[in-house]
Amino acid sequence: MREAPQLGGVSIPRGDGSRTIRLRRGASISDLADKLETLTNFSVQPGALVTALFHLGEMATATESLDEATFQILGEELGYKIQIVSPEDEDKELLEGFGLDLEQELEDEDDSDLEIRPPVVTVMGHVDHGKTKLLDAIRKANVVAGEAGGITQHIGAYQVWTEHDGIERAITFIDTPGHEAFTAMRARGAQVTDLAILVVAADDGIMPQTVEALNHAQAAGVPIVVAVNKVDKEGANPAKVRQQLTEFGLVAEEYGGDTMFVDVSALNNVGIDELLDAVLLTADAGLDLRANPNKDARGVAIEAKLDKGRGAVATVLIQSGTLRVGDAIVAGTAYGRVRAMHDENGEAVEEAAPSRPVQVQGLSSVPRAGDTFLVTEEDRTARQIAEKREAVERNAQLAKARKRISLEDFTRALEEGKVDSLNLIIKGDVSGAVEALEESLLKIEVDDSVQLRILHRGVGAITESDIDLATIDNAIVIGFNVRPDVKARERAAREGIDVRFYSVIYSALDDIESSLKGMLKPEYEEVQSGVAEIREVFRSSKFGNIAGVIVRSGTITRNAKARVIRDGVVVGDNLAIESLRRFKDDVTEVKTDFEAGIGLGRFNDIQIGDEIETIELVEKPRG
Repeated sequence: MREAPQLGGVSIPRGDGSRTIRLRRGASISDLADKLETLTNFSVQPGALVTALFHLGEMATATESLDEATFQILGEELGYKIQIVSPEDEDKELLEGFGLDLEQELEDEDDSDLEIRPPVVTVMGHVDHGKTKLLDAIRKANVVAGEAGGITQHIGAYQVWTEHDGIERAITFIDTPGHEAFTAMRARGAQVTDLAILVVAADDGIMPQTVEALNHAQAAGVPIVVAVNKVDKEGANPAKVRQQLTEFGLVAEEYGGDTMFVDVSALNNVGIDELLDAVLLTADAGLDLRANPNKDARGVAIEAKLDKGRGAVATVLIQSGTLRVGDAIVAGTAYGRVRAMHDENGEAVEEAAPSRPVQVQGLSSVPRAGDTFLVTEEDRTARQIAEKREAVERNAQLAKARKRISLEDFTRALEEGKVDSLNLIIKGDVSGAVEALEESLLKIEVDDSVQLRILHRGVGAITESDIDLATIDNAIVIGFNVRPDVKARERAAREGIDVRFYSVIYSALDDIESSLKGMLKPEYEEVQSGVAEIREVFRSSKFGNIAGVIVRSGTITRNAKARVIRDGVVVGDNLAIESLRRFKDDVTEVKTDFEAGIGLGRFNDIQIGDEIETIELVEKPRG
């Protein structure tokens, strides 16, 4: 391979700005060097690129994951366009490397391969408007009673059967959490769904989360059926709800629009059958709900948790194909063989067709809510895909965590000392809650003097290794609906590690925000405490010049910080009232309208008519 030409004293092939280099998220300088070699057929040493980056005011090692902005700067210098591949494209390319082109697979399907599948419905709306109660009424089960703070903390998926036009039809429901901190998971719910039920309380009307849920559903391009709940409650006004929603493009059929509104009472089981009919009518009218059941299964992990007796358990929704016990599957960075499957009632099932939600056992680890899953022919392929995804994810996290720092900033940071940081380890019972908590914590706004670092997040009980990590990095451990095991509890007590437990997400957010604000260095502002006018200047061989003054305002205190002002201009700053006397007595303070003698130490440039101003530094309260 040829030697590259010199650029800035190092050997790097120069581009003309027209060629594009595609890099994955979290790539390193070594990856860029490999891509340059392939593109130009020149030998490129990673060290040369490190040097080039150094000259641009950035420091990085050859194997360190870099962010997009750093690559853009380096690419511009070298004459190449650097394109960071999106996570979706990245995963698509990864799967294509294993001979799995999912888009092509769908295109190749013939109409004769497709069979009708049940609609997948997401129930969305404002907290307290009765989404969970509505699902209770639909599936005759009580979920609300077990929820902390009355708020749904987990995503669940259920299938119900109803008679429609004399035929028994299935509908799959996804229950998305209600609190605003779960926005990310609610958005995921809208992405896997065919149709959304927007629940609005008839006595409450449109609320912020109603609009938020509506935006998610509209962004996903899914039809919406509105369930006007609590119609039998005092003060209920279903007509007002219909009127309010017209502003958001949802016009009721009775007003000449095409959105079905159904008045229901989840508490008293009113209007439930009509709501299910409306769902099926809307689905049949505007959607082509068909999938090929005769192939390897593809779908989405709706939720996942670590079960003490069963290991990693994932609730998956099959979108096409049929999932069977014994299949080799990969879901995100988790892989394994399907050891057992259960439906929402805990009944064992041998196979699951499209639109069927099932709980799957047998995965190596806990996938994240929203991870796609697919069946592979061999266990080895599933493992390799999972390992590659994990490596990509780890590099992306490292790039995200890397704080870009210029040489000037680096020098300044060394001079000023380390930036304060609050280190956290988050453990929760389900992956969706952990992810939502992490996202919400990272949105807490404090100034740049304090950093929030999440060192580790995971699903399951707090373990001894979590405490070890917290000990090394002086971190706080947050347990969300989980507790430490015996060894971890003893280790935490021995090491003095702060372990906090929460069951409602906003309690955790409030505590961490308070802790962060408590870490902020106090801000001080200057407050004038006294002003004295110099009436006379006494010369002393022993003490220098002494100012004979009269105090015009406030109080002059010995040892107070002071400055000398002449004609409105500061002529002496950062001084101190080193001596303060009234007649022959030393005093600690002199109040307004009293005379005194003031010595300012070695500062002797004082004249009659000058003002001596004393100041105090007062801590400003944080907002």
